[in-house]
Amino acid sequence: MELKLTQKHRAIRQGADDYAVAIVSYLAAGLFAIICFLPFLLVILYSFTPFDLYLKNHFDFFPEKYTLEAYRMVLDYPYIWTGYKNTLIIAAVGTLLSMMLLVLTAYPFTKKDLRGRNILMMMWIVTMFFSGGMIPDYFLVRTLGLLNTRWALILPGLLGCYNIILMRNYIEGLPSALEEAALIDGANDLQVLVRIVLPLCLPILATLGLFTIVGYWNSYFAAIMYMTKREMWPLQLVLREIIFEGSAAEMQASGIVADDNITSPFLLRMASIVVATVPIMLVYPFLQKYFMSGLVLGGVKE
Repeated sequence: MELKLTQKHRAIRQGADDYAVAIVSYLAAGLFAIICFLPFLLVILYSFTPFDLYLKNHFDFFPEKYTLEAYRMVLDYPYIWTGYKNTLIIAAVGTLLSMMLLVLTAYPFTKKDLRGRNILMMMWIVTMFFSGGMIPDYFLVRTLGLLNTRWALILPGLLGCYNIILMRNYIEGLPSALEEAALIDGANDLQVLVRIVLPLCLPILATLGLFTIVGYWNSYFAAIMYMTKREMWPLQLVLREIIFEGSAAEMQASGIVADDNITSPFLLRMASIVVATVPIMLVYPFLQKYFMSGLVLGGVKE
């Protein structure tokens, strides 16, 4: 009887400890989420704040009124639209080609009978730690005639060793009996890849696809090196110009903004950040269910 009571008390205490740990974990995660989201919330509020209210109180979470004037100024800026077009094309084409090359590269590395597999993989791993450098990359792009073209921003980032490792580990974790059964039924390697492997790789493809599209969307340093024509600038380079190089004054001088008292360069920058950030944030909810499972399964090898 005493033994049963002891086990019962132990189970109750263990359940209480688990409950307490869960509460602390949720509170810590919630606090961290608030800390991460608060700066972006301030950016959104600033972008809707009239200039006169901003001058009165720089940290007003609930201004008396809101205005879309900063967004009108940003959307009237012609390079915003060319930047959107260039970035959408670069991100879409780059992500599609990157996923195709990723599958075609990682899948052969899962075959133990591939000759020189370890040597080839080692050559890929070396690229994670060493590169030719910025100047050789520029000369290569210039020699290929890719300056001021979108391919200069797409081709250099098509395939990375980190993604190959995750993809390879994920495919190796799939049941080998599925491929063997398909081969016995008369399927060739291409049919096995397309009909058996790829449908099972949706979680890791969604995860790596999200990484890739965000990388292309946020890339701006390559555009600084390879793009000299403004009409070829991606969105992030246009945003960088607005934030750091005083394009707000240029927009006002060009007639897009007639009255300096309508808004300020700071509020204009806040609206520019929202315009450039929200579209890529809308992609995440559609891939969220695949994100964590693909990342965990691709990063663990039994």
